[in-house]
Amino acid sequence: MSKEVLYLLLPDYAAHEAVFLTEAISCDDIALKKDPKYINRIVAPTLNPVRSCGGFNTIPDYSFETMPDDYAALILIGGFGWLEPEADNVAPIVTKALNSGKIVGAICNAASFLAKHGFLNNIAHTGNGIDQLKLWGGDKYTNAAMYQHKQAVSDCNIVTANGSAAIEFAKEVLILLDNDTPERIEMYCQFYKQGFCNLFPLN
Repeated sequence: MSKEVLYLLLPDYAAHEAVFLTEAISCDDIALKKDPKYINRIVAPTLNPVRSCGGFNTIPDYSFETMPDDYAALILIGGFGWLEPEADNVAPIVTKALNSGKIVGAICNAASFLAKHGFLNNIAHTGNGIDQLKLWGGDKYTNAAMYQHKQAVSDCNIVTANGSAAIEFAKEVLILLDNDTPERIEMYCQFYKQGFCNLFPLN
């Protein structure tokens, strides 16, 4: 299995949704990892820079046409690009990933995109609320019964999360990747969830 974790970005992507996952893969608590278990790579529709909704320009490593077949996980980062017709070009990429047994993560509007294309119909899942999943999914979304009103849900190698759940999303993906021990993954997530001062109060 390749060491690469691919982050699929569309124009106007939500940069904060990738932060905790990417940093846990590349860094430990004191420095950059000398030999990380995985390597972060960016996929976008073309090799042109893709701009986040906050104004960051990111240079992709791969386009849809040049992305590899061998990788560890496909991570769909949310944002406003999922509302555009161009997003439908991602559906075959997700189908191929799932058919190959890859880990697939989708956060915020990317989770709604999975509903739109029927990818959530046999798994427990979450997203930006059941109403949005039904709205985006229409007739293609037939699994409201397995919706869970949680920050993030992992089932059958698919992780879904709402747009406020970047930390919980990272945790579920890191567990599937076996990026570290469960205890260290939990410690990492709690550090950012609770904050330094709560975890280490002055006596």
